Amino acid sequence: MDHTCTVYRTMEYLSKKWAILILHQLSKGEEWQRFSAIKSSMKEITPKVLAERLRELEEEGLIEKRVDTTCIPVKSEYRLTEMSRELMTVVHDLKMWALKWKIDNPACGRMNCHFCTL
Repeated sequence: MDHTCTVYRTMEYLSKKWAILILHQLSKGEEWQRFSAIKSSMKEITPKVLAERLRELEEEGLIEKRVDTTCIPVKSEYRLTEMSRELMTVVHDLKMWALKWKIDNPACGRMNCHFCTL
């Protein structure tokens, strides 16, 4: 495949393990989420990989990070950018496609991902 292909280049950073799921988690609940809150909601990811993915997503402009140095320990929080909020509409469409064609999960189909506790 041609490495200049838009699909190839997009999938190059979105297909990294955990990337979409981190964005999905950030689309839930509070606008700003602390590293510890993201980690506790994603039990299987290691802190090292989470930190790496958050850094990569920030570099790609998909998330924004703010650091509060007035508290000890320093508090880092993350949120979606306009770009990733738009991407999450595509992820929602992918969810609807999966529910229609591949995955039998009626409860998921009735729930808005923003309010999901899974």
